[in-house]
Amino acid sequence: MRRFKALLITIFATALLSGCGYHMARVANLNNHTTEVELSRRNFVVVEKVIGKADATYIFGIGGLSDEALIANAKANMLSNAELVGTARAIINETTEEHYAMIFPVYFKKTVTVSAFIVEFTD
Repeated sequence: MRRFKALLITIFATALLSGCGYHMARVANLNNHTTEVELSRRNFVVVEKVIGKADATYIFGIGGLSDEALIANAKANMLSNAELVGTARAIINETTEEHYAMIFPVYFKKTVTVSAFIVEFTD
């Protein structure tokens, strides 16, 4: 009986303290800006992929930022990495992804990653 109790306590403690995580991508166009470019001829090159991240930590569900604030911070980080000012470049195919890591119910960490491709116009 003593071994059974020890095994039960070990299984319960392992299940309670084990961490897990999951990932979600937002594939809808969440941009609130519109840029129209006519791509009838090949006057551009894809330069690179640029990424920005932001995260928030919650202890017992308290703390962190709202979803909108996390996305805005990640997007601002991405745009600062893009170095678009003074160039003939644009951001295309922007994607927002979310990853959650947790030790339920104590600790939650949410990471938002915004990525896009930079195109540079040659003409």
